[in-house]
Amino acid sequence: MKRSLPIVFFLIFTLTLHGQKDSINVAGAIAQKNISRETNSAIVSIYPVPVRDNSFTIKTDKDISFVKITNIIGQDIFRFQYNDPQQLIKIFLENPKRGMYLVTIIFSDGLRVVKKILVEQSE
Repeated sequence: MKRSLPIVFFLIFTLTLHGQKDSINVAGAIAQKNISRETNSAIVSIYPVPVRDNSFTIKTDKDISFVKITNIIGQDIFRFQYNDPQQLIKIFLENPKRGMYLVTIIFSDGLRVVKKILVEQSE
């Protein structure tokens, strides 16, 4: 029994080091993935928020080729494909109900960004 005790400690120590090495590799891979994602990101501004008077503006630093607006349950209320990509777009909604909506923006380079907006009834 006394002879097996050092072997057990050695195995535990070895497995612990191996587990830490794997954790470091996983953390490094996640950090690298986040860095590459940030370089492909776009700056998107949507205003005014909350949306009133059935319209809002999308301003970006990249060319927008497609915009889709869906309600929280996934129903499309607006979608438009831009043949001439633009960086500043004014969106007009036809009688939207009060609530949260998702704005999906697809850029000419294929990057997709989803933003939330709140629509309030016009006063």
